[in-house]
Amino acid sequence: MTCELCGNSASGYLCNRHREQLADGLQELPALYDEVGECLVPRRSGWGEVVATKAAAGPRSPINEDVLDTVTWGRAAEVLRLWREDVRRVRWPHRGAPPPGGLAEDCRWLAREVDWIVSSYPAAGDFAREVWELEQQARSVVGDPTPRPQRVGLCARITDAEGTVCGAVLSRLPGEVVRCRWCGTEYRTEAELLLLYHRQPKNVA
Repeated sequence: MTCELCGNSASGYLCNRHREQLADGLQELPALYDEVGECLVPRRSGWGEVVATKAAAGPRSPINEDVLDTVTWGRAAEVLRLWREDVRRVRWPHRGAPPPGGLAEDCRWLAREVDWIVSSYPAAGDFAREVWELEQQARSVVGDPTPRPQRVGLCARITDAEGTVCGAVLSRLPGEVVRCRWCGTEYRTEAELLLLYHRQPKNVA
């Protein structure tokens, strides 16, 4: 099978990287949307001085409309509830609807089912994509954007007796170990990274 998000080889509907991304997203969403809730309080420039977020006549809204333009309040809870209902329906069709619960409870429940979702849930790719989109929307409000992968270069591992170089593109998030997703080679030490650098084609290094 191949990952529905990146097309790389996978043992289920998602590769290991996107499985971990999904699990992390489910764990972080409740706290992120708690912060979004705090951002719904109107902005103030000083003690008691309210700064309007939009030029408009009439009474000022009691919530920050700039945030509502970016993230619909309550949408995350609604979306995760629908995914929980569908996963439960597919996995246990004889059971009824899940008990009432909020965003945090639904995220915890879905996080416990991640392994089954990746291995057996046909909509795993759509689910992971929507969780990622909700996370990005929240981070755009609270000012905590997700770090972008850093391109490192091309994998320099010799893969056969003829001297064939792997050549796959290497990337990593800040602080992560450089690991080739194709051949699995890791570049951990300073010496290994220097050797990798010196083996780069001149137009890449």
